[in-house]
Amino acid sequence: MSGAGFILGINLVVAGLIASSFMAVAAHSRRPLPARWLALAYLVGMINPVLEFAIASFSNSPWMFVLAFAVILGALAILNIGIARKYEVGVPWLTMGLVLAGSIVACVLTLDMPRQSFSRMLIYQTPYFVMQALAVSIVAQARNRARLDNALMALLAASSLQFLSKPFLFQIFGGTGASPQDYLTTSYAMFSQALGTVFAIAVALTLLVILMRDVLSDAAARSETDPLSGLFNRGGFEQQADIAIRAARRLGMPVSLVIADLDRFKSINDTFGHVAGDKVIMSFAEFLRSAMGEHHFGGRIGGEEFATLLPGTNLVAARLFAEGARSTFAGTTIEGLPDAKHVTASFGVAELMDGESYSDLFSRADKALYLAKESGRDCVKIAPRTEMRRAGDRPAVAVSV
Repeated sequence: MSGAGFILGINLVVAGLIASSFMAVAAHSRRPLPARWLALAYLVGMINPVLEFAIASFSNSPWMFVLAFAVILGALAILNIGIARKYEVGVPWLTMGLVLAGSIVACVLTLDMPRQSFSRMLIYQTPYFVMQALAVSIVAQARNRARLDNALMALLAASSLQFLSKPFLFQIFGGTGASPQDYLTTSYAMFSQALGTVFAIAVALTLLVILMRDVLSDAAARSETDPLSGLFNRGGFEQQADIAIRAARRLGMPVSLVIADLDRFKSINDTFGHVAGDKVIMSFAEFLRSAMGEHHFGGRIGGEEFATLLPGTNLVAARLFAEGARSTFAGTTIEGLPDAKHVTASFGVAELMDGESYSDLFSRADKALYLAKESGRDCVKIAPRTEMRRAGDRPAVAVSV
């Protein structure tokens, strides 16, 4: 077997392994469609080595040559669909359709050109360049690209350019042979197949890493998210709060914490059922999301207890936030409850003091919440900063200002 034939055999095996890897990722992904399209691209690509072997071994049909060309171009088009689905970018269906149709026609028209013609090779390779360049434009349209996504874009750009380099390599290495059967014995075939294999594997591995990054990110997010409210759970909220507090300290920004507890929530479950209680939880969570600013975040830290961290917000502004939330939610009609039934909440507010950790901040806000519950519920109490205390106030005790 020639060197080029050996590489074609490797291509066949590697494409199958890559397709299987993408299918495995799809099985564990929250969004399996991109990985399935990418798997299909490499499955279609597996047809090409089979056709190349068939052409070199026993077929003199020019249509086998056209089919081998169309298979690779089609695989690149399917790859573009998978990349577009992954980055949630529109698929350039019309452009790809025109490239496919026009390229196949051009390939047929070149069948009578001399095999050693530079123009024939340029016409043959240019559609591959265009189709791969479309992948670059798809990634470029993606929002919030990370370094790995930019690396993929650069790799796709290099892969597209390697197709344009092949007519020149064709000249350097002495062409593709006098007949289709001679192709696999040429130096050009070995170099061209090796170059294509390197880029195909590099693109596939980069895409696999990106998809695995997304799978792990989704898994981490699910582990930190309360499924009913859609907010952070207690562990996720505490982790994010520690990060936000460290960042605020570096920037010299104030940070406040608001803890809310739904009043008499057990009676809602007992009177109207747990489905209605779940509706109350979801309604309050949605209300918090709509009330929070861009850099704020919330969590469900207990059965009916919620916390909101407000970086860049001092105690006075945090109290206004809590008062606004309390009064607005008290007037909200909740699906599953009678129109006359309104749910209230009690709030405790604290601002981070120098030297405090998140647990210290939480402890003071929780004491303020306890005071609000003891004061008749449906109210806001604050744990003031040290300079706001009056003579006689006990340490860490929440007071109303």
